[in-house]
Amino acid sequence: MIFYFSCTGNSFWVAKVLSERLDDRLVNMADAIQGDGHYVLGSDERIGFVFPIHGWRTPCLVRRFIDKLSIKMEEGNPHYAYLILTAGDSIGRTVERLLPHLQAKGIEPQLFASLIMPESYVGLPFMNVDSPSKETKKKAEAAQALDRLAEIIGMRDCNHRDSSFQSLTRGPLPGFFSGVVGSFFEHFLITDRPFHVVAERCLKCGRCAGVCPVGDIGGAKGSVPRWLHHGDCLTCFSCYHHCPTHAIEFGRRTRHKGQYFFTRNQ
Repeated sequence: MIFYFSCTGNSFWVAKVLSERLDDRLVNMADAIQGDGHYVLGSDERIGFVFPIHGWRTPCLVRRFIDKLSIKMEEGNPHYAYLILTAGDSIGRTVERLLPHLQAKGIEPQLFASLIMPESYVGLPFMNVDSPSKETKKKAEAAQALDRLAEIIGMRDCNHRDSSFQSLTRGPLPGFFSGVVGSFFEHFLITDRPFHVVAERCLKCGRCAGVCPVGDIGGAKGSVPRWLHHGDCLTCFSCYHHCPTHAIEFGRRTRHKGQYFFTRNQ
């Protein structure tokens, strides 16, 4: 069983490839969080978690899902578990901060991995999507790494824990970024308040509302979208990136910036 969360498609691609290669079930955490959180694993079924990094931390929706999670496992038969994180640059100490939440549910991952994927965070003045050449290079390298990860997971290899954990792309000052900077992100930068629509560009197609993973955008097809401010916005920029006419902006911080969502042929 692969629990995944994805906003601009990077993590969904990873989860889908693993699901196809390993013949494992896919569960979208954004949809499943509305359920009771109870799951029953089949005999020897693997447990995977695949999601992106938000502000050098686990997205709050993923944390809430895991804290709600209840998995029925066979007694005396530990299930192989793994954790794969996608990021545009680095993951900081995300794994170390999340491990207690997983362990509280009786889940002890045997493999940890990070995949560097095209950048999608555009919420700060100095941050933008990658150039086309850099995007292509990241995808090619991620595809290669994912091939190897699928082999390791398929073999249920438990001897890769140390090497995989040490090879995580934590980046410089990982504790500082997952700690102080991550806290700043969660308290001040994760908000839907700056989002707005440039009316003359808007097609009223409803796509932004359809791709919002937390249902924070109101307005059906034929009407101008509006943010509901219900406190669940992840500032994942899925609405911004999927808008076909670039009609969505985040204050003045996204002016003249690019858009990105995963497509295999890019």
